[in-house]
Amino acid sequence: MTALARPATAIDCARHDRGIARIATDCLKLEIATYPKPGLVSPVDTGAHDDMDAAMMDRSADALEPFFARLAEAGAAGAGMDRLRAIGIEAEVAMMAATGGVNTHRGAIFGMGLLCAAAGFRAAYRASGTLGDIVAHRWGAEICRGPVALHSHGSTVARRHATGGARAEAATGFPSLYDIALPALAEARLVTAEDEARRVHALMTLIVGVEDTNLLYRGGTEGLAFAQSHARAFLAYGSIATPDWRARAVAMHAAFTARRLSPGGCADLLAMALFVEASGA
Repeated sequence: MTALARPATAIDCARHDRGIARIATDCLKLEIATYPKPGLVSPVDTGAHDDMDAAMMDRSADALEPFFARLAEAGAAGAGMDRLRAIGIEAEVAMMAATGGVNTHRGAIFGMGLLCAAAGFRAAYRASGTLGDIVAHRWGAEICRGPVALHSHGSTVARRHATGGARAEAATGFPSLYDIALPALAEARLVTAEDEARRVHALMTLIVGVEDTNLLYRGGTEGLAFAQSHARAFLAYGSIATPDWRARAVAMHAAFTARRLSPGGCADLLAMALFVEASGA
């Protein structure tokens, strides 16, 4: 990341903050709308989830939009991780109010929120480098040192399976976005102009390449291995380039749902990759 240039004006930043938040919210909704996704909520069904549906998740995304704007504003102001974390806690409260206490987007608040803060910083200071670079350079050390939610699914899995999870992903600049998801989206564009198919391909690629803490929490190492082997087979058979790809993805969705497996971490990463793609970095 290069040295900072002259900051943008306050008016420019305010407009950009709202635009960043709108893109982030739209990308969350694009992930929700995608079908078929193995075990995940969509407008077609609730997958492996009994406590949420697509309408609830859309309400959750809408509730988060003003907080994404505040995170972008905080990033533009050069805020530290303590300030970003405080806004994220407020966003969780708003999410819970919108969903009646259901955790629909806690992981996205963390990951997408950091990307919004990085986008705000980049807009204010004309900073170069990817959004992931900015997150790692500006807040990576603070992310590693920050408090751990002892009873969250992610921290439980991290203790049980010795995985870094979302915290390590963010602190290192989101390598799963830049090394897995974004190349998969670009690869799929060579095959089809159908955006939904591109998203399915990217999600399957993420399932293969990421130790999803949601899969580990729900199914342990066996559940993760089951999910990754099925996603790997989907890709090996031709992914979205074959005429029957949708039927194969629907069958995979049914298999995940029957085992109560849901790659929620990969779903968050998909939405975040769409945000990075739309943001051009």
